[in-house]
Amino acid sequence: MPIQICLEPSLTAEEFRNVLVSSTLAERRPANDLARLEAMLLRADVIVTARDSGKLIGVSRAITDFAYCCYLSDLAVDVAYQRQGIGKRLIEETHKAAGELTTLILLAAPAAETYYPRIGMKHMPSCWAIPRQK
Repeated sequence: MPIQICLEPSLTAEEFRNVLVSSTLAERRPANDLARLEAMLLRADVIVTARDSGKLIGVSRAITDFAYCCYLSDLAVDVAYQRQGIGKRLIEETHKAAGELTTLILLAAPAAETYYPRIGMKHMPSCWAIPRQK
């Protein structure tokens, strides 16, 4: 059975945590705080998942206005499934769900900086942020 990619707004915090861990993204997310992960999911506008025979192997979580911009906050693919085009498909479906008029924006994890140009994303040289307090 091929990998299933679909919108999944009711993704559970526990499944989300599991794919964060299996993808190594948990190193930069509050993976041990299920209540915070639940809040992250509940307030997301677009959640796209990748499943292999029901097993969650990838997730894309985004915040968007559906008219101008879409911030792809989390892109996680289980390391056992990386380099198969799943991340690219998750990004494409996220952008499709946000709408063709949106610009999709993301901050790359250090280990993924070379990945995004390979799938056709344009590097934007300037980003500014106010870091989290906690």
